[in-house]
Amino acid sequence: MNLSRLFILRPIATTLLMVAVLISGILAYRLLPISALPQVDYPTIEVTTLYPGASPDVMTSNVTAPLERQFGQMPGLSQMSSVSSGGASVISLRFSLDMSMDVAEQQVQAAINAGSNLLPSDLPMPPLYSKVNPADAPILTLAITSPSLPVIRVNDLVENRLAPKLSQVKGVGLVAIAGGRRPAVRIQANPTALASYGMTLDDVRTAISAANVKGAKGGFDGPSRASTIDANDQLQSAAEYRNLIIAFKNGNPIRLSDVATTVDDAENTRLAAWAANPEQGAQAGVILNIRRQPGANVIQTVDAIKALLPQLKETLPASLDVQILTDRTVTIRASVDDMQIELLLAIGLVVAVIFVFLRSLTATLIPSFAVPLSLIGTFGVMYLAGFSINNLTLMALTISTGFVVDDAIVMIENIARYVEKGEPPMQAALKGAKQIGFTIISLTISLVAVLIPLLFMGDVVGRLFHEFAITMVVSILISAVVSLTLTPMLCARLLKHTPEESHGRLYRATGRFFDGMIAQYGRMLSWVLDHRGLTWIVFMATLVITVLLYFAVPKGFFPEQDTGTIQATTEADQSISFSAMAERQQALVAKLLQDPAVKSISSFIGVDGTNTTLNNGRLLIDLKPHGQREGVADVVLRLTGDSNQVPGIRLYAQPVQDLTIEDRQARTQYQLLLSSPDIDLLSRSTNALVDRMHDLHELLDVSSDLQSQGRQAFVQIDRAQASRLGVSVAAIDTALYNAFGQRLISTIFTQSNQYRVVLEVAPQFKLGPEALQSIYVSSTTGAPVPLTSVATIEERNMALSVNHVGQLPAATISFNTAPGVSLGHAVKAVQDVMKTMRDGGQLPLSVDASFQGAALAFQASLSNTLLLVLAAIITMYIVLGVLYESTIHPITILSTLPSAAVGALLALLMFGLDLDIIAIIGIVLLIGIVKKNAIMMIDFALDAQREEGLNAHDAIYQACLLRFRPILMTTLAALLGALPLMLGTGVGSELRHPLGVTLVGGLIVSQLLTLFTTPVIYLTFEGWVERWRVKRGLPPVKLSHPEQAEEERRLGEAP
Repeated sequence: MNLSRLFILRPIATTLLMVAVLISGILAYRLLPISALPQVDYPTIEVTTLYPGASPDVMTSNVTAPLERQFGQMPGLSQMSSVSSGGASVISLRFSLDMSMDVAEQQVQAAINAGSNLLPSDLPMPPLYSKVNPADAPILTLAITSPSLPVIRVNDLVENRLAPKLSQVKGVGLVAIAGGRRPAVRIQANPTALASYGMTLDDVRTAISAANVKGAKGGFDGPSRASTIDANDQLQSAAEYRNLIIAFKNGNPIRLSDVATTVDDAENTRLAAWAANPEQGAQAGVILNIRRQPGANVIQTVDAIKALLPQLKETLPASLDVQILTDRTVTIRASVDDMQIELLLAIGLVVAVIFVFLRSLTATLIPSFAVPLSLIGTFGVMYLAGFSINNLTLMALTISTGFVVDDAIVMIENIARYVEKGEPPMQAALKGAKQIGFTIISLTISLVAVLIPLLFMGDVVGRLFHEFAITMVVSILISAVVSLTLTPMLCARLLKHTPEESHGRLYRATGRFFDGMIAQYGRMLSWVLDHRGLTWIVFMATLVITVLLYFAVPKGFFPEQDTGTIQATTEADQSISFSAMAERQQALVAKLLQDPAVKSISSFIGVDGTNTTLNNGRLLIDLKPHGQREGVADVVLRLTGDSNQVPGIRLYAQPVQDLTIEDRQARTQYQLLLSSPDIDLLSRSTNALVDRMHDLHELLDVSSDLQSQGRQAFVQIDRAQASRLGVSVAAIDTALYNAFGQRLISTIFTQSNQYRVVLEVAPQFKLGPEALQSIYVSSTTGAPVPLTSVATIEERNMALSVNHVGQLPAATISFNTAPGVSLGHAVKAVQDVMKTMRDGGQLPLSVDASFQGAALAFQASLSNTLLLVLAAIITMYIVLGVLYESTIHPITILSTLPSAAVGALLALLMFGLDLDIIAIIGIVLLIGIVKKNAIMMIDFALDAQREEGLNAHDAIYQACLLRFRPILMTTLAALLGALPLMLGTGVGSELRHPLGVTLVGGLIVSQLLTLFTTPVIYLTFEGWVERWRVKRGLPPVKLSHPEQAEEERRLGEAP
């Protein structure tokens, strides 16, 4: 059956079909979105509740616990973690991959509503949720500064005009305002002055709440006119509050200005942000961190924001400067552009190989049509499948150039053979296409079969390689169709027989060179076939070396990308004040700006939901373009070293990655989670494990998020004395909250926003625990009672934050790997330490320990790696068995694999690369590539045995010599397709290197070995089959060759 016949005979129909494929591909390419990697985000929602003045203990028990109880009942929730600190509760909810974000959002909203009646009644605002992954770095950071306007005014303009519009952009999950000092009226009371009038802070609170209202008042509706009633019931500014009469004593009015200072200031004075660059230094301002929704396309979202920005800038005063500090899309675009250049380079190299081998411009023209057509046609299917142009799909297409051209090479080479023998091109095309059709189909099906296991990989890694595998499968299938239709049709019309003597000297010289190579190969093959035992020893040795190398090569998870952005956390002493933290943060930024690789830094401190404690700060460092600096790993090491010179503050930096598997921002790249119901036991175990991990040379930056050394002023209430004096415990709590909690006591409503009135004691009464002596509590007897007469104050340590994972107390130990140490070695070292501690009783069984994020995904991928390779081999065996109707031939074909694995693993070792997911994909692809050599040999050998009646020895010998040229061509094509990936140095090249290195290494070694081992294994198996048939009394395979007896004797000489 000749599949190609119809297409060879109908050139116009064939051409028009291919033009249709080409046009659909070009149109789809223009519509495909661009991204760094395929969409693999877990649906993640962050719930933030702010309660100014509340201690970590109050936040945990009164806010976090009731919400966690509700969230814990949601179906589809895969992990819940929370941090409760002074004034903030942040709960991260991660749902299963197959959960829709909209459904997750509805569940979260319902859970918040259900838990709201258990939350404190004086919460200034309800819990807010945002559809973002806290571990994901912002996609765009804007700095808004002004040389003339105060930060409070800048913040007001940003909050009213900029942030709401940016939040509406499709794909934006959260516009976080860092350093956001919202305007407010602050009432700074003097408790001593109040006490002299027989009043307390609560009297002030009540008076202001009653004096500042804005409510409905009704209206008139007369016989002919209607009117609405309004009044001056609202006080708008600090000046209006000063003259407010809060009480009368002995007939004299007491105004607010008599007992308090009233100022227009910020609602929360303990927030600050700076935008810094080497030219201008640091400027105080407002930082807008724009985060995307999980699953949103980064480039489309940023493009939409940038298109909107000029329009929004026009609504702002001219003195406001809006600048982009970090833009994640710059490196994504550069990386995709570099990848496209490498794809074009691969196509060019592959076509050059064909020209060198076929030595004919017309013959080279055919694959020059076929290769781009197969790749462009793939874009159409990618668009229909909802894929994007990203590093992985482009890698798939680049590798495919080597595969795609193979089909064309095999077809052209076979038809060219008949043309060179002098047959008319049309006859040669019909004959050659018929002979090679089955080979092309078996090559294609077996190659697709290798990729099937990739489609069934689970979790994030599976999602990641889904697009890779499907893109590759589609390009291979389109290529097979093109090779069976367009290629033979063009061969029939473009290939011409040219007599040897009419060729130029170069053609004849290259011809002699190839003939000489084939003759040399023939001599070597004869020797090898006569020394089969030695060849088997070599083959067995490669098997053993493969196993040894697998254990020797360091294991990793995913290459560390250089995205040109570093996110960092800063940490100071646990009892540090806000002003001292601000000084240290600015000193650190000034030091980091001196680094030649740093382009700009955005920095912020204060408790705002992103930061949960006062002693922590955040930095986002934007680096100069790739060509003007070293790799990101070197920069991070240098910056960490520089930061050690700034006293009193530590820097934990890590490069921003396009693949985010974590659901919490940690200090370093890898995390180990400990959890236990017993907090004290958890604390002891964590500290012991951190100490042991500090001693491991494989790790750097080991730290835990346990913060138990904060300072606390504990008020010990004498309940009996309080009752005697008519003081309730509630009154004591209220008096303390009014004085020290930045309490929001009233709201000023305007048409654009709502502003708060904040009550506190004057700054001189807030400096330390001794200030509690000036606090008075209201009592039922009338006169205020000094707090010190019903309570004693002692200072003690407390936890700055309380961490939960799955409603249990938890601690996270963060670590980085030391330079040159793979993640596999680091994980193994940590596991060994934990085992030793478990055996020694220092890490009790009630303390659960597990890796998180990338380290956890690495463990999962490690257990799946061998299964994946095994699945690919089994699938391949089944497909080949079906195609050849044989159980023996597939084993011969699969015998090519050990040599490829040896080459791949050796290449990884030589280049100092880890065996990570990308390298594993390379090895799986090698399984598909190297077996082609064997398929081509065995197909021709079987054909020669059947059609020409040759014995097995002569058949395989002839097949090897006949197929030497196409085998060399296809291997070189695949090798040159992978070469740009291996040698590329552009943006994102660290992602492509492992794939290029494994393919090139595997192809070189397997090419050298399989040209000799495959024929030997084929002969051995054929001998075994013959002996088995003779034993069973079955007739031997009929050979019409006179040397049958000699053949049977030789077949018996298996090693």
